[in-house]
Amino acid sequence: MIQFSDEYIAEFKDIIERNDIEKAKELLKELHPADIAELYQALNLDEAEYIYRLLDSETAAEVLVELDEDDRQKLLKRIPNEMIAKQFVEQLETDDAVDIIRQMDEEDQEEILAHIDDAEQAGDIVDLLKYDEGTAGGLMGTEMVVVNENCSMPECLKEMRRQAEEMDEIYYVYVVDDDNKLKGVFPLKKMITNPSVAKIKHVMKRDPLSLHTDTPLEEVAQAFEKYNLVAMPVVDSIGRLVGRITVDDIMDEVREQSERDYQLASGISQDVETDDSIMAQTGARLPWLIIGIFGGLTNSVILGNFEEGFVTNPAMALFIPLIGGTGGNVGTQSSAIVVQGLANGSLDIKRAGKQILKELGVSLINACIIALIVFGFNIFKGTETNITVAVSLALFSMVIFASIFGTVVPITLEKLKVDPAIATGPFIAITNDIVGMIIYMTFCMILI
Repeated sequence: MIQFSDEYIAEFKDIIERNDIEKAKELLKELHPADIAELYQALNLDEAEYIYRLLDSETAAEVLVELDEDDRQKLLKRIPNEMIAKQFVEQLETDDAVDIIRQMDEEDQEEILAHIDDAEQAGDIVDLLKYDEGTAGGLMGTEMVVVNENCSMPECLKEMRRQAEEMDEIYYVYVVDDDNKLKGVFPLKKMITNPSVAKIKHVMKRDPLSLHTDTPLEEVAQAFEKYNLVAMPVVDSIGRLVGRITVDDIMDEVREQSERDYQLASGISQDVETDDSIMAQTGARLPWLIIGIFGGLTNSVILGNFEEGFVTNPAMALFIPLIGGTGGNVGTQSSAIVVQGLANGSLDIKRAGKQILKELGVSLINACIIALIVFGFNIFKGTETNITVAVSLALFSMVIFASIFGTVVPITLEKLKVDPAIATGPFIAITNDIVGMIIYMTFCMILI
């Protein structure tokens, strides 16, 4: 893996400034497309466009796929649509081409498709654009080796050679019937062990694992993880083979989804990067901060109703951060476990009741231990008995509430088809902070 030093980047910028085309090409030839995409991060837009025009079509297309989505968009806006079609799209597999075209407006999409010479490729791209990008259909590509189940071994080999010429990688050979319905997978090992077999259907592996075009990406990722496959076929509603998904495609999607979930859990409402503008980052981060302000103001109103109690018992105020912090931590832990279970498939939404009961058991144990620790600390410190009891009871109640709340909220959001990742961040913390203050001050009012 290449790490670009400041000296290397400075030298490269100097080469661009001197317009030393031969030297620039020499350096670029030594780099992998992923490394060139990384180098892009250190260049301005003019410099990035300069090096792109020095790349051959195949390398330029691979680099474009490796680029961050925002960087790719900025670069494409400076390149004519005809060049995008000829130099990029025609060199890419259909799934990668669709990822690029999908980001453009309808007018640009039509112009790019019109410039593609291969009518079959253009038709495949149009078909794939119809699928929701959050499904298997929106992620799949159409490049695959397909043979008919009635083919003999020599016919199969001939057909495989013909189709393989247009592909970079071959993972599986898929077997279909006369109606193009998926019937099996042809193991390449069978070519060696059964070279004289009459028909492919006699040696193929029947009923292979497959995905439907409308399968959500979360389930696609779970299937790849569960069965340890490098590629899976995709079929339509009546079982016809329409495409395939490879493990590198799904890994990219899983990485992007994990980044989105992490940002949601941190209270960032939009997908942002470190190099985004100040206004873009502000717009993504400000909403939850404003909600947090209202949460804090609500707490101040609650505490204001007990002003006389703080005057007569100042020690009450010492434990406010403890109550709020503990509730927020417990709630975030519970919601994080549930969100993770929903994401990896280990938690079935139909068994939500079982998870809630389990969380109740865990929360009771945690609540007892935490309450006893704080109770012992206050007794040792000599805190007033009434305050000691109020704090311990409030903590006990708060831990149980926060645990159950942190479990129920993401499950509810999942049922409502809302990303449950938003439950693991500020929403849980703010709510538990407010409820914690109500619980604590209620015990204080009763006991003190």
